[in-house]
Amino acid sequence: MKPFTLAEIAAACHGVYVGSEEMKHATITSVERDSRQIKDGSLFLAIKGGRVDGHVFIRQCYDSGAICALCEKAPEGADKPYILVPSTLDAVKQIAKAYREKFDIPVVGVSGSVGKTSTKEMLYAVLSQKYKTHKTQGNLNNELGVPLTLLSMPEDAEAAVIEMGISGLGEMRRLAQMAQPTVCVLTVIGCCHLENLGDRDGVLKAKTEMFEFAREGASFILNGDDDKLSTVREVQGKAPIFFGLDKHNRYYAENIENNGEGGVRCTLCFDDKKLDVTVPAIGSYMVANALAAVAVGRLLGLSDEQLKNGVEAYQTVGRRARVVNTGSLRIIDDCYNANPTSVKASLDTLMNFDGRKVAILGDMKELGANESALHYDTGAYAKELGVDRVLSVGPLAKELARGAEDVWFESVEALCDALPRILRKGDTVLVKASHSMQFERITEYLTEHFQ
Repeated sequence: MKPFTLAEIAAACHGVYVGSEEMKHATITSVERDSRQIKDGSLFLAIKGGRVDGHVFIRQCYDSGAICALCEKAPEGADKPYILVPSTLDAVKQIAKAYREKFDIPVVGVSGSVGKTSTKEMLYAVLSQKYKTHKTQGNLNNELGVPLTLLSMPEDAEAAVIEMGISGLGEMRRLAQMAQPTVCVLTVIGCCHLENLGDRDGVLKAKTEMFEFAREGASFILNGDDDKLSTVREVQGKAPIFFGLDKHNRYYAENIENNGEGGVRCTLCFDDKKLDVTVPAIGSYMVANALAAVAVGRLLGLSDEQLKNGVEAYQTVGRRARVVNTGSLRIIDDCYNANPTSVKASLDTLMNFDGRKVAILGDMKELGANESALHYDTGAYAKELGVDRVLSVGPLAKELARGAEDVWFESVEALCDALPRILRKGDTVLVKASHSMQFERITEYLTEHFQ
């Protein structure tokens, strides 16, 4: 970390410092919310959760090397400093904002209903060709994850890519206040979190809150193929830079050839240049993510060679469009999360593979009043594409099964019991649903039973 003293931290969050005057000027080495991750010099965040109250671990953290605790109540018998605040969660946001302000580097804020994590990873792959780049780890993209990401930024970071995820109005504003992006990237305005945001116009309003706290002189990189984002004509007195597959965008693509596990070959076009690349991913939608990353890379001074090398260095993360070959099946493990936009994109990807195509789909959460119609429409889309079998699981997915005119299962267990009778050697199987459906159990079953 850059030098960050307990006095600075207390001032940033308007907390009450309790401890010796000498320790007030000590610097921390890390900020940790998990008592098992404490190192010598750590600041421990005592967070009261639904199941566990971090305050009970303060003594253990002191013993493990923490030099201070950020807490809502005084720890008993404390022999090390602590900073008292009304809310640890609110305080860590203020602390993260103060720490971010120690850096004068490009900070890329990334959001969108679909593809924000994949775009974040593509941006990281590209920018790392020139800069020591810090990025969001895992799914740390919410009102606790973003401050933890910022507070883990190393002293020598030369650029940062911060993923920002929201589910309601006002959240992006709070995230952007901390991150203060110098470049804002928005991927797609889709049908997600409609329970809170109402419709896609609500999603657009929520996502573009990022612009309000972008640094002066920031750039705005938007998907020009998206009917909502393409309406944005000016932000902070600047015209956005549009990317997308269509030639009307400044950054667009030609000659897209999807080769399944062989990647997606294409030509990335911008200004008077053309870059032939192979995107190491199975979905053609990754071409748009590559265009976004190239647009940012060009802004930040990367050469054509660095841009090409960066795109081709991309690696997928977690359970996002991960291909698993079991011997008898090819599984597209994409069960991290789902909404109608992302499921349709995954179905498009499924159709690029040879042989029989099977989609195992489940409930898509937080879709609001139109959830039944959105599930039905997704099933109908799969049928229209020509997916050979659509197997649906979960109460909401009943409508998906109706749209696809195929079978529905009440539970993952019931589905798995039926799979040996349905699947055939050589099938490609897409597994996708909202994270709460725990569809990773299906992938594990397939991997174990279809060798």
